[in-house]
Amino acid sequence: MNHGERELQDRLGTRERADAFESRQTLHHLNDAMRHFIGRQQMMFLATADGTGSCDNTFRAGPPGFVRVLDTEHISWPEYRGNGVMASLGNITENAGVGLLFVDFGEVIGLHVNGTAEIVEDPDEGPDTPPGQRARLWVVARVHEAYIHCAKHIPRMVRTPRQRPAGETQLKKSDYFVPAESEVRG
Repeated sequence: MNHGERELQDRLGTRERADAFESRQTLHHLNDAMRHFIGRQQMMFLATADGTGSCDNTFRAGPPGFVRVLDTEHISWPEYRGNGVMASLGNITENAGVGLLFVDFGEVIGLHVNGTAEIVEDPDEGPDTPPGQRARLWVVARVHEAYIHCAKHIPRMVRTPRQRPAGETQLKKSDYFVPAESEVRG
């Protein structure tokens, strides 16, 4: 734990509880249950920061197992083609620290994995890789700590097929938060 965490724990009287959690729940590697859990996930949240500390949090998704567990201390995930901004990858080039959050909303359980990351090219991608699953770059993260996420406030959710209600017009998703022309000219 860092100095700021300790200072707040002391001020708020939670140091004993935090120490117990850390000694009982925090590992510096992935155990069998954690590795199996990650291998089943279809999404994760990725937190990064640039060299000045400016943060970014983003969502990554793919088929179960898109995050590969390489061993007890390393995991890897593909960087699929997206909007081309490269905020997370750019941050990793300046500051290797990453925070990953895996949440299974059906089981109502989460896993934090914090560590350092590096960007690598995918040596295994061949011409038979389906286009939607091609990734020129992969991120390999070394685990520094892994621990459970408190399930108290994780909502239970059920996966449903992607269907739009009858009569609903399809907005282009990339324009969802873009203001209408009248708002821009306002």
